Amino acid sequence: MAKRPSMLVVVQEALRRAILEQALEPGAKLPEDAVGEQFGVSRTIARRALERLAAEELVEIQPNRSASVIRPTLAEAHDLFEVRIDLEDVVVQRLCGRLKPGSKKRLEAAVAAEDTAYHARSAEYVRLSAQFHILLAEMTGSPLLSRTLRHVIWRSAVVLRLYGRPNWDDRGHEHHDLIALIADGPVSKARVAMREHLQSVLTRALDGAKLPSDPTLRDVLSHYAAVTKSAPATRARVKERSRPAREVHDLTD
Repeated sequence: MAKRPSMLVVVQEALRRAILEQALEPGAKLPEDAVGEQFGVSRTIARRALERLAAEELVEIQPNRSASVIRPTLAEAHDLFEVRIDLEDVVVQRLCGRLKPGSKKRLEAAVAAEDTAYHARSAEYVRLSAQFHILLAEMTGSPLLSRTLRHVIWRSAVVLRLYGRPNWDDRGHEHHDLIALIADGPVSKARVAMREHLQSVLTRALDGAKLPSDPTLRDVLSHYAAVTKSAPATRARVKERSRPAREVHDLTD
């Protein structure tokens, strides 16, 4: 039987998910005592979870102040996407024409989950959409590329939250098309498709949209705390998802 992850990992994962699913607003304060209270853990564990998220560049910690969700400037957001486009171009070049049937099936399953969330107008849609790109990076077999791109993609989710939400009426089948192109090539066409896809995301996201007021930190975290407490099997999967990239199935699937 799989060993359950520690509460430190559970809290870190739950907070990250709340950020990626855009439940927590960029700039939102994350006091250690409030986080600890919601998850039923000590301030020490809450502090360590926030420090780990700071290492992932999803949270900022300033001396003598509460931690807070990052709040990139518009210039930083554009720079982030430019770097992401270049990194994902490397991913496409490494994978194109080399996907094994098992890897292709995993990508198709990921997109199917994304489609389900999209049609349900679920908050999971943004996170699952990001996970598709993270999965591609992991399939390159490069821990460095995977780790770097994972952090960039996670920060991209915060940009989406800050400057605009997904346009539910303006979604094509880019991820489906990308799977086919990466599997069969040619690489030149796959590279163009990936670049155009990310540029379209950038255009849709960085529209300076004003966001409505958000629920309190207590309201947000109570949902994620309840999920972690009511689903012990999920905790075991947290550890599975937290494995280093080198342990993830590679192109030999």
